[in-house]
Amino acid sequence: MLFLVCSFSQGHVVAQTKILHGKVLTSQDAENVHVINKSSKKNTITNSSGLFKVEVKLQDTLIFSSLQHELQVLIVDQETYKNGTVVITLLEHVNKLDEVTVGKVLTGNMNSDVANVEGEPMTSKKAGIPSFQGKPLTQVERHLKDAGDLDPKLGGSLGGLGASIRLVPVINAITGRTKEMKTYVQLEEKEALMYHLKTHISETVFADYPLDDAYVMEFLYFASEQPDFLERCKNKTAVNQYEYLKEKLLIYYDNKHIKYP
Repeated sequence: MLFLVCSFSQGHVVAQTKILHGKVLTSQDAENVHVINKSSKKNTITNSSGLFKVEVKLQDTLIFSSLQHELQVLIVDQETYKNGTVVITLLEHVNKLDEVTVGKVLTGNMNSDVANVEGEPMTSKKAGIPSFQGKPLTQVERHLKDAGDLDPKLGGSLGGLGASIRLVPVINAITGRTKEMKTYVQLEEKEALMYHLKTHISETVFADYPLDDAYVMEFLYFASEQPDFLERCKNKTAVNQYEYLKEKLLIYYDNKHIKYP
């Protein structure tokens, strides 16, 4: 009998629902991302700050969907369920166009394909485009030339030291990706600092300046999104961090029309 009661109690706890508070991180617009609880068929969307809250149970499946982002799936595990908070990083969705074939389809047989070519081949010289007309370089020679072209030479346009940068498209691609990754790193850095404040500083602040539990996570995200957040809280003393949260909490009180304690 005791075993049945315990089993029922455990099953009841597992089946309990709770509100999961979360935030979507992305280098794109974080607003209006669909958060779908596939298990309960309930859904919501993120606000302008990427925040959301949704009712979940242990082992529920959450789907994050947006036209701008890759689809993301999250299983509500024991840790997520216990904490009641989650941070999801979405990657930008890249549209891949279907392959388009212009002209006749090649068979792969060189003799056959060359024989089917109509007219004389078009060259850059015939089109009036200036181009190198000598013997084409081999792949190894091209790599060697690229390396040589990046060596500084006198008389250039960069303050007396010129460099023929033939790898600009590649460098631009790398730079763009680096910029995107730096954005993700900064977002994750802010999240880590925010959770440090939540676990080590916020209880002291809320003891002096009470705030309803329903607003705690929203306030912490509000504080972390301020322009001076990292500057005033990163690697600072607990006193500095306390003063920062207190200052932002008073502003939050005004925004929410909450009376000062």
